[in-house]
Amino acid sequence: MLTAIFVRLNTIKFVSYNMICRIFIILLFISIPASGQKYSLEYKDIKTDASFRGLSVADEQAVWVSGSKGWVGRSADGGENWTFRKVAGYEQCDFRSLYAFDSNTAVIANAGSPAYVLRTEDGGRTWKELYKNTDSAAFIDGIDFWKEGGRKHGMIHGDPVKGRMLLLSTDDGGKTWTERRNSPELKEGEASFAASGTAIKCLKGKRVVVATGGMVSRLHFSRNRGKTWRVISTPMLSGSPSTGTYSFMTGHSDERWLIAGGDYKNDTVRTANFFYSTDEGKTWQAPAGTTRGYRECLAQKSAIKMIFAVGPSGIDFSTDNGVVWRALSDEKGFHVIKEGKGDVMFLAGANGKLAIMKVEL
Repeated sequence: MLTAIFVRLNTIKFVSYNMICRIFIILLFISIPASGQKYSLEYKDIKTDASFRGLSVADEQAVWVSGSKGWVGRSADGGENWTFRKVAGYEQCDFRSLYAFDSNTAVIANAGSPAYVLRTEDGGRTWKELYKNTDSAAFIDGIDFWKEGGRKHGMIHGDPVKGRMLLLSTDDGGKTWTERRNSPELKEGEASFAASGTAIKCLKGKRVVVATGGMVSRLHFSRNRGKTWRVISTPMLSGSPSTGTYSFMTGHSDERWLIAGGDYKNDTVRTANFFYSTDEGKTWQAPAGTTRGYRECLAQKSAIKMIFAVGPSGIDFSTDNGVVWRALSDEKGFHVIKEGKGDVMFLAGANGKLAIMKVEL
């Protein structure tokens, strides 16, 4: 059947090679039966209704979550047992941005104004305020650090203040933060999303990518830790405040870029919600089979080269770097997913949802 199709297409001169390859991929996708991927979900009873969007796996033992109503949780044994505390004095904050260094040290930032950055060195018992911005437009969206250099260098990004992306940097492991005056200029109606804290990614070689959405969906790319920036357009759904790129990650190599998003107000619509690039965003390709709607966090399981996409309506996965996506679970309400040790993935979300997912390796 495929041979006949190729013979017929080759007789039509205006059909491009890329189109033929795409038709082949689509046919291959259709012919593959539903996945038998095995997984299990173990929910943690944490007795809080906070919405968790911050999630950081520091090492094999240290896992942190953060969210609304000032809640921060920590596990020092790989997610088996958890301790939860409200950050004293910041009980009304929604801590959507989180980066943990170990079981004692972490940095958190809230979404909304005033915008705060806090740091703990005693497992969350006490926190030190490192930064405060009272501008009504201040809204922090994410934190990341470069693994090179002992994670001394890091960056925080947020919505525009006076037309420019709110951008902070640190060179001492998050002990102090400085506003960057040369941050990218954003278009009217362009901003980032704090849905999962994964719209920013610090890559090897001083590179960093920050994704935006709204009226336009773009990537802001720097090769020198934010000294200079280049703007990259994307085909992601855009044009309204609820649309755009919510999560960015690299695939099984740093040269492969993946973006996920869509429209959180129409979270089951499968329109322009995932794309991948093999040339640092110069060109973009849509998957042969896309995710089942809006997705706000991407993560991978390195051991089996599996990529997951999470959103309020379910979990999807890909085993081929995002070319084809399949349904994994209809579990609803998750906002963020991160890789743990071995076969473990951690998930967090609305109404105090915290779970360990184990996938078959």
